[in-house]
Amino acid sequence: MSHAAQLIADALTLEDGELFHTKKGKARPMPRPLAPLADTHGHLTVLRSHDPALAVARAALAGVRLLVVPIDPVGDCGLDPADDMPARTPSELIAFLDEARELAAELLGEFAEAGLVPPAFTGWDLLPGATQEMPLELRFVAGVHPYGAPAFDTACEERMRELLAAARCVGVGEIGLDYGPYNEVDQATQLDVFRRQLSMARDLGLPVELHIRDAADDPHATAHAQAAAILAEVGVPEAGCDVHCFTSGPEVLAPFVELGCTVAFGGAATFNRSDDIREAAAACPLNLIVTETDSPYMAPVPVRGEECEPAMVAFTARCLADVRADAGVSTPDETYAALWRNARRLFSL
Repeated sequence: MSHAAQLIADALTLEDGELFHTKKGKARPMPRPLAPLADTHGHLTVLRSHDPALAVARAALAGVRLLVVPIDPVGDCGLDPADDMPARTPSELIAFLDEARELAAELLGEFAEAGLVPPAFTGWDLLPGATQEMPLELRFVAGVHPYGAPAFDTACEERMRELLAAARCVGVGEIGLDYGPYNEVDQATQLDVFRRQLSMARDLGLPVELHIRDAADDPHATAHAQAAAILAEVGVPEAGCDVHCFTSGPEVLAPFVELGCTVAFGGAATFNRSDDIREAAAACPLNLIVTETDSPYMAPVPVRGEECEPAMVAFTARCLADVRADAGVSTPDETYAALWRNARRLFSL
């Protein structure tokens, strides 16, 4: 093992062989996954404390076999106030992802020499393109976030179509409606861009990942209700629809379930005060539930407060398996298997 890789391995495990630790260095043992894991939405482009390639390698060591990265043709071209990647062309963005995966494969090779290897999942096939040496497949979705809706002009649409045509692209996202306190874009503009991107997804035969945030202080600005109504009106894309980062209760979940949408739960489901989210996770049909991190945001318990990374999806998957087992709706084995199969189905992998 090279000196640089040894330093990374030391940082990865400290001296106890554990993948996760609190800010004070206390080990947090990783739950043993009962099936391959999928992070259906992880922002590899905005990690600050983690090197992207190392984050991919860590995810593989945690049992993640699919990581889907959202790329915004507005934000990734330097226009997003959310401080996304520096301005890059679509080809440069795709090259960034390819390089992260290649470097992660090299790191895994050197980690293996030190006895650090990804878990094996007997009876589960690798995704197309994955290997025993690099078992994690890295894919992406592309779409204009509600924050960037005013910038969705002809040039932006051309960039988006170039991204959507790439081999690694598996969907349109994240798109939707955001009436929360961080977004100043008017509703009419958001609704127009949301509809236009839904139309693109249908025309291209791609699934969509939805970003939906209700207004906290305006009962009439109900983004979830409007998004569900639009989907019911124009039709859910035949390839599928995923409600990304679901953080509400069963009553908000119900219309999307009726429409056949997949629902993605992240770290917020593990928070102490998230009983409503856990109730929704228990109520969600087994064939519609998936996991995500939305990294670098909302790291799950017991590593809350850290920068979230794709590897941490292991904690969310365990939480969902326990919640559903406690509710008597599915066993842990059934939940883990469904989380993986549903992610593969959503992205046609």
